[in-house]
Amino acid sequence: MYLKHAANGRLVEILSIADLFNPIHSELVGRYHAGEELQDPEKFVKTDLVFPSGEELPQCWVDAHYKDDDAHH
Repeated sequence: MYLKHAANGRLVEILSIADLFNPIHSELVGRYHAGEELQDPEKFVKTDLVFPSGEELPQCWVDAHYKDDDAHH
């Protein structure tokens, strides 16, 4: 799966899909997709990543407490 780094617009290949979907994990492992050679894996903060279309990641992927406000209503 590829996401885009919001600050620089470069594509990031996500190597730890489980971390992407787990809202408790604020970081994940990926690597920039550039050139012919594979880039070295590095950690990315999930809130710095967006879908290639520019759409933000779903709250349930980045915020473990995304439903807390709903419980009080």
